[in-house]
Amino acid sequence: MVGKDRAKPIRDLDLERYRALYGLTAVVLSNFAIVAVAIAGVWRLGGDKSVIIGVLTAAFTAVSTMTTAYLGIKAVSNTAQAMAQGDPRRTQTPPEPTTPPTETPTPTPPSPRTPDNPHP
Repeated sequence: MVGKDRAKPIRDLDLERYRALYGLTAVVLSNFAIVAVAIAGVWRLGGDKSVIIGVLTAAFTAVSTMTTAYLGIKAVSNTAQAMAQGDPRRTQTPPEPTTPPTETPTPTPPSPRTPDNPHP
């Protein structure tokens, strides 16, 4: 019975490693494919600078979007997994009790001003 309990976390850890490895491999290969298509596109265009700038801009946008999406999804997945397992580093601490505010005195309105020199 003890062997089954110990084997499950190892399998979960291995599964998570495989997911991370294959996800990263997919992102890197996709980025290489985007760069290869961009290089081929620039090479085939033969020097039209405005189109080359458009192709390179689109390739840079695709690579950065793909990488950012992978890293964002991976971070959210890690956070959710840590919260599901009850990791104390990832749980929120309850707010500390606050002291009730003390009653402030209400200000009294200023008295009417009397002139220093009354008019005769």
